[in-house]
Amino acid sequence: MAKNSRSLPQTLRHYLVNPLALGYLGVVLAVCLWVTVDTISAASSGDASFAILWAVLVTAPSSMLLSFAGPAALVMIPIGAVVQAVALGALYRYVTERPARGIENGISGV
Repeated sequence: MAKNSRSLPQTLRHYLVNPLALGYLGVVLAVCLWVTVDTISAASSGDASFAILWAVLVTAPSSMLLSFAGPAALVMIPIGAVVQAVALGALYRYVTERPARGIENGISGV
């Protein structure tokens, strides 16, 4: 088995800098900005808002691994987003960087 010579920051960059992971992080950022705006507007009217659930759902299941109450629960949202983005980045790298299979390589597609 070949030893991976990448450091942790290089490995994270390898999995996070691709269109799928960056797109996912962009969606999470947009949802979190919307949640912030909705929470501020709901706080001024005195009406309770369930918008924070969208931020938890968009980063699920990683953000739901540990359940905390209060402000400590908000820490799990960015952690969950990064874990999900790394997983999506690894999937993207696996799909795009694997060798092509098919008749060109002498392997039948049976």
